[in-house]
Amino acid sequence: MNLPQTNTSLFQRMRFVLVHTSRAGNIGSVARAIKTMGFGAAGTGELVLVAPRCDDPLNDPEAVAFASGAEDVLKGARIVDTIGQALDGCNFAAAVSARLREFSPPVWTPRAFAGHVAAAGELNPALILGNERFGLPNQIVEQCNVLINIPANPAYSSLNLAQAAQVLAYECRIAALGEEGVPAVPSAIGFHGAAAGVTEIEGMYAHLQQALVAIDFLDADNPKKLMPRLKRLFSRTQLETEEVNILRGIARQILKHTKQK
Repeated sequence: MNLPQTNTSLFQRMRFVLVHTSRAGNIGSVARAIKTMGFGAAGTGELVLVAPRCDDPLNDPEAVAFASGAEDVLKGARIVDTIGQALDGCNFAAAVSARLREFSPPVWTPRAFAGHVAAAGELNPALILGNERFGLPNQIVEQCNVLINIPANPAYSSLNLAQAAQVLAYECRIAALGEEGVPAVPSAIGFHGAAAGVTEIEGMYAHLQQALVAIDFLDADNPKKLMPRLKRLFSRTQLETEEVNILRGIARQILKHTKQK
């Protein structure tokens, strides 16, 4: 897992992830939207497609037409099978959804997200956008650090995929450059360890769940909503790698002692 260097530009650290996209034209439109804001070009950021539901999306005539000058971003997109592969190397993931969830992580605006990731040079963030019709499944939303809800007209809040990507990319550009085009200066207040990656945190949750089952705190056959609640609890923090290791160490000791009984 290769992480970008600390304090590199947000334009190099940002990743846009499209999950189960149905229309190739929408992929091309997203490529255009993020390129206009300075993301996705050669050597800067990434566009990643998770199991797209259209054939050959990088060469589809509609995708190429809608990319309209951003063919380099489209051709440079990566196609992967799972969200885990898409988030490899990321340590701050944001789900984008108009639909709020009972057990979602903290809800942020695009501006709050952009300001946070622009100022925190140690973060390698990912913006995750779901299928045009169904959005993102709860399982993906729950493993993210935050849920981004674009504050649109409540009477008609439906944005298409490229529009949502454009809003997010714009806010990230403004945060990265500052209102006057001057790069934002990351805050150096307080000590911060390396932020834990999304896959590291998911591994911690699996380990913790095993430990809770072992001590009969969690009924594996009737788990109800305990794990989603714990995920929501931890998502209110920005877990660091060392903190994840501590929690996994606790889970390891629990499992060790239960096996000795």
